[in-house]
Amino acid sequence: MNGVEVFHAGEQGLVVEFGKDVNQTINSKVHKLAKGLIAKANKAIFEIVPTYRSLLIYFDPLSMTRAELITKIEKLLISENQALQSGEEKEAANIVHIPVCYQGEFAPDLEFVAEYNGISADEVVDIHSSTPYLVYMLGFTPGFPYLGGMSPKIAAPRLDKPRVQIPAGSVGIAGSQTGFYPIESPGGWRLIGRTPIKAFNPAVANPFLFAAGDYLQFKPISVDEFRQIGKQVDAGTYSPEVTELQRG
Repeated sequence: MNGVEVFHAGEQGLVVEFGKDVNQTINSKVHKLAKGLIAKANKAIFEIVPTYRSLLIYFDPLSMTRAELITKIEKLLISENQALQSGEEKEAANIVHIPVCYQGEFAPDLEFVAEYNGISADEVVDIHSSTPYLVYMLGFTPGFPYLGGMSPKIAAPRLDKPRVQIPAGSVGIAGSQTGFYPIESPGGWRLIGRTPIKAFNPAVANPFLFAAGDYLQFKPISVDEFRQIGKQVDAGTYSPEVTELQRG
């Protein structure tokens, strides 16, 4: 299947791997296949898990054989490749705008990141909030986004000793990656800000604010704005801005 490999994952699992590298092109193929399978889903496929470069599919072998599932995947990949070659495929993606306060107690490692890269704290904020980041995958904790596309100008090493307790909403940098903690948890990322919004809310029908394949863009806000938005979030009246990004 043109470099695509398929592996067994137990009696009910199948892994479709698109390559060995981590990049946007491969990740886009993962999410296109996931969406194609979801669109044609039936009771035979009961869970689809996208990662950086592969897709894990759980299926019911009593309703669909492994060979039938592989045939379905092959047809979807051929269809997607034909659409790409014909120039017909124009896939829209959501950009979820995340308000972030990069000030004071919310940004304990901002000065370190600035000094490590030889720039000012304001420049770190400007660079960090200047571009949409692709959500490659969710993991570690519920709704934790692993984001791609961060500038190497603000890359920074993890903490030598992880923090035992990081507040929910904390925005961090680890190496060349950025993301934020949806729930309170331990972690070793350098914290440069905090958002008042909830990326994971188990009390609602769809507990996740965004999905793998979406984009996030951070928007600097003041401490007062952080508190105001936090009150709206607690009252259930806040909805983040969502715009559309066209991609092929």
